[in-house]
Amino acid sequence: MIDFLKYRAVFGLFSIFFFFAFIGGYFYKKSISQFGTPFVYNVEFTGGLEVLYSFSQKVPSEKIVEILEKHAISGVVVRVFTDTNDIVVRVPLRSLGSEVEKLARHMQDVVMEELPGVTVEIQKTDAITAGVGQAMRWKSMQAVFVGLLLMLFYIAWRFWSFAFAAGAVFALFHDVLVILSFFLFFDLEISLNVIGAVLAVLGYSINDTIVIFSRIRENILLLPGSSIHHIVNVSLNETLRRTLLTSFATTLVVVPLALFGGEVLRTLSLALLIGFVFGTYSSIYIASPVMMLFYKKNK
Repeated sequence: MIDFLKYRAVFGLFSIFFFFAFIGGYFYKKSISQFGTPFVYNVEFTGGLEVLYSFSQKVPSEKIVEILEKHAISGVVVRVFTDTNDIVVRVPLRSLGSEVEKLARHMQDVVMEELPGVTVEIQKTDAITAGVGQAMRWKSMQAVFVGLLLMLFYIAWRFWSFAFAAGAVFALFHDVLVILSFFLFFDLEISLNVIGAVLAVLGYSINDTIVIFSRIRENILLLPGSSIHHIVNVSLNETLRRTLLTSFATTLVVVPLALFGGEVLRTLSLALLIGFVFGTYSSIYIASPVMMLFYKKNK
C-alpha cells in the first residue's frame, strides 16, 4: 500500500509556495503592465478591435507597432505566434460601429505599404465595446466564485460535514489558482473559452474528490478504531486506479487539441490540461489532508 500522506507536508509547502509566487507575480506584472492589468485579456474582456492577420513571412512585433503608431494608430498590442506567421493586432477603442472592418483593412494596407514584398491577409476580426468587455469580465469572475460557493454547500450537505466541504473547496481553489498562475507567468491570453475551461476543471476535480471522500466515509464505518490517517491512506489506494484511468483518458483527448487545435483552441486545451493534471494532484494531496485537519477538531 502506498503511503500518500507520508509526504503531505512537502506537497503542502509546495502549494503554499505556489500561492505566494502567484501573489508576487500578480503585483509585479500589474506594476509593469502598460494597461495596469497583470493578465493578458482577450478583446472580449478589454473591449476594442482585435484582428488576426496572416503574414507571408515572419515580421517582428516591434516593427508592426512602429508602423501603426507612425500612422496615428496608438495603444496597439501585438501578439506573435512562434509556430506560425500569424499575428494578432489589438487596438483599444471606446466605441465601435460600422468602421471596424474599415479600420482592419486600413491597418492591413498600411503594413503592406510599409513592408514591400510582404503579403498580409485578414483571418478573423473581433470587436466589442469597453463597457461590455468589463461587464463580461466581472460576470466571468462571478461565475467562478459562485461555482465555488455552491460546491461548498453541496459537499457540506452531501457529507454533512464541514471538514469534507473545506477540503473540497480548498482543492478547487488550488486548481483555479494553478491555472491562473500558468496564464500569468507565461503571458497566455484569458478569454471566455478559458473561463469555460476553468469551470469544466472545477466539475472534473470535484467529481474526483467526491469519489475519494465517499470511500473515506465508507471506510470510517468499515474500519472502526482505525486512525483517520490510516483510513485516508486506504481510501486513496482503493480509488487510485480509477483516478489514474480517468486522468489518462481525459489527457488523451486534450493533448491533441493543444498540439494540433491551432491558436483558437490552444489556450482552452492548455487550461484543461493543466487543470486535469493538478486536479488529480489536489484531490489527493490538498483535499484529503485539509479534510483531516478539520476532521480531527470535529471528531
